[in-house]
Amino acid sequence: MLVTLKKILNIAEERKIAIGAFNAPNLESLQAVMAAADEMDLPVIIQFAPVHEMHNLMSLMGPLMVDYAKKARVPVCAHLDHGDSIERVRQALDLGFTSVMYDGSVLPYEENVANTKKIVEETHARGASVEAELGSMGKTETGEGVGSGEDDETKIYTDPVQAKDFVARTGIDALACSFGTTHGIYLKKPRLDFSVVANVRRETGGIPVVMHGGSGVSVDDFHAAVQAGVRKINYFTYMDRAAGLAVKQWAAGLKETDQPFYTSVTKVAREAMKEDVKAAMRTFACLD
Repeated sequence: MLVTLKKILNIAEERKIAIGAFNAPNLESLQAVMAAADEMDLPVIIQFAPVHEMHNLMSLMGPLMVDYAKKARVPVCAHLDHGDSIERVRQALDLGFTSVMYDGSVLPYEENVANTKKIVEETHARGASVEAELGSMGKTETGEGVGSGEDDETKIYTDPVQAKDFVARTGIDALACSFGTTHGIYLKKPRLDFSVVANVRRETGGIPVVMHGGSGVSVDDFHAAVQAGVRKINYFTYMDRAAGLAVKQWAAGLKETDQPFYTSVTKVAREAMKEDVKAAMRTFACLD
């Protein structure tokens, strides 16, 4: 069933878990995530980010995401990840998305507040939810060709006091916080400051916190993040890598006389992503 992000996060808050948010830049990744959610019997968030338009256009993937969500037996939110403009937000809403993220974190604070407030007003009027961001996770969210670690100079940790002002003035439904994670492949073990999450929750009266850069974090750290108040975890890079590694292993096992059909490649990739997503969902729900 297609629901808003606010509905998903209410479920997460009631259960004291985090809901996985997985990017779906193509059909195989979308099918993998939806199959995993069905098998795990857990709510899920499917996302499309503008950076993925190098693979497929949101205008093509959006309707597929919404259709899959409507037909699912579990609650599903169709979400715009890292929306970079009001035009992009409107496009997602027109496609039927039930939630959008506006990322104004690189803008001056007052400009971020003003833009986010405007987007919240318009999006709420259309029955959808809004996530926004304060601080910087560093790097890009593609995870392609980048490595990151604890010494990433582009990180800016979220200020809990500023978060209180931001939430009060904008009316957002969820806040993406920077507390030590980074987009992409980790080259060093991340050092996460869970006090940032706890303090943001306290200062804002319990705003659901979103964790970006979730791939590559340990199970123990995920559990600590959930305990601190993280309710949505973005995860894509290692899911994407799981597919690539599975295809690599499959191809290495081919005999010279075997026919490497593309449909076989997509099947191998889809199954690998599904199993990786299931493992992530299990961790986010504190089932392991």
